Amino acid sequence: MIEENKFKKAHNIIMENRKNLSVSGIEEVDSFDEASIVLFTDMGVLTVKGDNLHINKLSVESGELNVEGDIVSINYSDEDTKKNSGFLSKLFK
Repeated sequence: MIEENKFKKAHNIIMENRKNLSVSGIEEVDSFDEASIVLFTDMGVLTVKGDNLHINKLSVESGELNVEGDIVSINYSDEDTKKNSGFLSKLFK
């Protein structure tokens, strides 16, 4: 059996004064608006909630994101959420 080695990006979160947030290790951005940002990382789904959130920098190639605004919460959920977040799963919840 061949073992598959998956290279994982380093995942870091740096928040300054609940106004600026830097996140590395991003795989994909699911959705974003001024109230919330949903990101897929190696460590699970990351949801950032707040007011007047603005993405200043997004680089999917390097997996980096910089957010500015009034950050209220940062929350992780299981990685399975990415697999089950399709249209039909949302329809039948």
